[in-house]
Amino acid sequence: MVVRQETHPGAGASAEPPAFREAVAGMRRARMRPEVLCEPMPAPQRIAPYAAAISADVTVDDVDLGTGRIILLHDPAGNDAWDGTFRLVAYVRAEIELDLVTDPMLSAVGWDWLTEALDAHGAAYTAASGTVTRVATESFGGMSEEGGTAQIEVRASWTPLASPERAGDPDAAPDVTPHVEAWGELLCTAAGLPPVPDGVAVMPSRRGRSR
Repeated sequence: MVVRQETHPGAGASAEPPAFREAVAGMRRARMRPEVLCEPMPAPQRIAPYAAAISADVTVDDVDLGTGRIILLHDPAGNDAWDGTFRLVAYVRAEIELDLVTDPMLSAVGWDWLTEALDAHGAAYTAASGTVTRVATESFGGMSEEGGTAQIEVRASWTPLASPERAGDPDAAPDVTPHVEAWGELLCTAAGLPPVPDGVAVMPSRRGRSR
């Protein structure tokens, strides 16, 4: 998987710290379902001295069912709001059935998709926060025949934790691989794809495939 990296000297950054390079390597190791097509994207330039980002679309039979992005932030000086030196920021948007948008439980279920995916992949984290938004669109006049559409959007951030054996090392990088794979699972779940059966391997996925 190709990951776009950004370093911002204006924020006090110079050469990339080994911990950041290690974390970015973890992003590259993530394996996605074949329906998830990834590509690098520009990372934000003012949130942290170091950042890396990827975006992805869920595509089935040439139809885009969902889209998302995940950003890795690193500030060696630490950030009180993060409760650490690394932060992951994720976004997922997917089409849903129109009648689901009125379900009062949908937002809570959308958040559960994220936390359950993180837990299922063994991704240790803390300080998670975010929002789940339901959006309904209705067409009128000359567009009334198009009917209505609905989407769910999940915006979340959390702090990935280093493995227990490295928890006391201030320079230790978290293993970001399971976090990125959990984000990919969230994207597929939101898009309505069935779970991958046990024992079925998933492969690295990126842009460049036939659409």
